[in-house]
Amino acid sequence: MVSLPLQSTPVDFAYAVHTEVGHSCVGARVNGRLVALSYQLASGDTCEILTSKAQGTGPSQGWMEFVASTKAKNKIKQWWTREQLEDMVDEGHDEFVEELRRVGLSMRRMEGSPELAAEVAALGYGDLNGLLAAVGQKKVPARALVARLVEALRAPDSSGELAAMPAMRTRSSAARTKNSVYVEGLDDILVRLSKCCTPVPGDDIMGFITRGRGVTVHRVDCANALSLMSEQSARIIDVEWAGLSADDTFVAAVEVVALDRTRLLRDVANALSDQRVNIVSCTTQTGSDRVAKMRFEFEFSDPNHLQAMLRIIKNIDGVYDAYRLLPGAPDTADIGSSHPSAN
Repeated sequence: MVSLPLQSTPVDFAYAVHTEVGHSCVGARVNGRLVALSYQLASGDTCEILTSKAQGTGPSQGWMEFVASTKAKNKIKQWWTREQLEDMVDEGHDEFVEELRRVGLSMRRMEGSPELAAEVAALGYGDLNGLLAAVGQKKVPARALVARLVEALRAPDSSGELAAMPAMRTRSSAARTKNSVYVEGLDDILVRLSKCCTPVPGDDIMGFITRGRGVTVHRVDCANALSLMSEQSARIIDVEWAGLSADDTFVAAVEVVALDRTRLLRDVANALSDQRVNIVSCTTQTGSDRVAKMRFEFEFSDPNHLQAMLRIIKNIDGVYDAYRLLPGAPDTADIGSSHPSAN
């Protein structure tokens, strides 16, 4: 038995079982029947929680409108406070990287540099993430921060790294490929996007010089890329995204988690087609708990539309989550696992 306040919902029950159960809750059965998470429980109900460990799973801010227990409300608020901080770090990272690129520097070169560590300490932050969060919150201007780093690199006792790089990145010594990637210092070289991690513009990337096949571009967090960096670091080369052309196409893998129903696959496929993307492959799997997991690979020309497509898919009836599959993510998410019910 679990005691809950009046008008409690399956979300209240999930947080009463365990905080992580609440955070990973994606659905519920009450007395053996699938119900909405806002369903109000009655005394004697048997409640079973469906959870997911898929990337991006977490409590919705909308849950605050119907949860009744103080514990559930507090845990949801704490989760969103942490998420907002992570969002600020991500936003600050993007602004910082953009400013570094503007002056011809790369995050990979600067991340472990003594100049950046000195700036983190001088501004009173405990680590780089603290500084990036401040940049994301507009407390520290990214342009001013990079300007100070440039001055430090130009100092007489500097390592001289800046002298080895142009003040502003130029294209005369770089090769532009059909995939809109520049390879600094190499002309007329074949460049391919790796199929193992399917990088798209906006991803942090690195290049690997292959034997007889030019340069292969990987996401920096790709498992294969990490192996190459540790075992064959001499063949790693700097690459970066360039401007897109009308002929550029990219491939992304997306996973959709939903309660199974008639025409679910059709609705998701139509949503992708309406966004003018070409579906390359599709696999679906439905568990005994009626939770469906669908994986799509599709081609698209504008990487800025990826997040918009995910938002559209999430609005489809019955869909709990939709997210891009990234390298290092588990092949099989724990979808539809259940937790003991309370009688």
